[in-house]
Amino acid sequence: MLGTIVTIAREEGLSALWKGIIPGLHRQCVYGGLRIGLYEPVKVFFAGDNFMGDISLLTKILAALTTGALAIMVANPTDLVKVRLQAEGKLPPGVPRRYSGALNAYSTIIRQEGLEALWTGIGPNIARNAIINAAELASYDQVKQTILKIPGFTDSVFTHLLAGLVAGFFAVCIGSPVDVVKSRMMGDSTYKSTVDCFIKTLKNDGPLAFYKGFIPNFGRLGSWNVIMFLALEQVKKFFAR
Repeated sequence: MLGTIVTIAREEGLSALWKGIIPGLHRQCVYGGLRIGLYEPVKVFFAGDNFMGDISLLTKILAALTTGALAIMVANPTDLVKVRLQAEGKLPPGVPRRYSGALNAYSTIIRQEGLEALWTGIGPNIARNAIINAAELASYDQVKQTILKIPGFTDSVFTHLLAGLVAGFFAVCIGSPVDVVKSRMMGDSTYKSTVDCFIKTLKNDGPLAFYKGFIPNFGRLGSWNVIMFLALEQVKKFFAR
């Protein structure tokens, strides 16, 4: 992974490491804001307003599955554009591009394929994001709760860091197969359904295809979860003052 980063920076320039940041920001602002912002109220709703004590892991998982699904139903267009722009970035030099940028991609897709095309792959995307959201938020919530019961541990940055790393690991382990299917369906319209994509991938590439890029994925999701949860905890503390 580090070798790839160095090679890209050397051959394409340091700025190449931030290619696609605009559609990525579109997605995170919409999807991330909804899935994280709705998690606590939905969790309390499922547990009941009068519930006392520790909320169960099952309730946390159900809440995270719900908010992940709801968030991506709104944010699917941003995900589609991000995937398509990433696919175009892999084209060899000289091959014409369909999109000049994120905003152009939205308008081109609507004009050429119709508004409903922005929700292409919504089925596997709901499954993928609901599952990964549950793996991240529910595992972080549960691991943090468990750590805080260990003598000597407090609600500190170190606790948030440990819980964030565990959440990232669970997200990659559980979400990788769904992530592969989602990306392939969004990038290739020849698949008939989610099941068709899963079967063809398994048949043509083998079971390990669902875990291709595990290390860089964990590097990305692990660091992302640590930064996200550290920032989230500090923001919550700030507004709780």
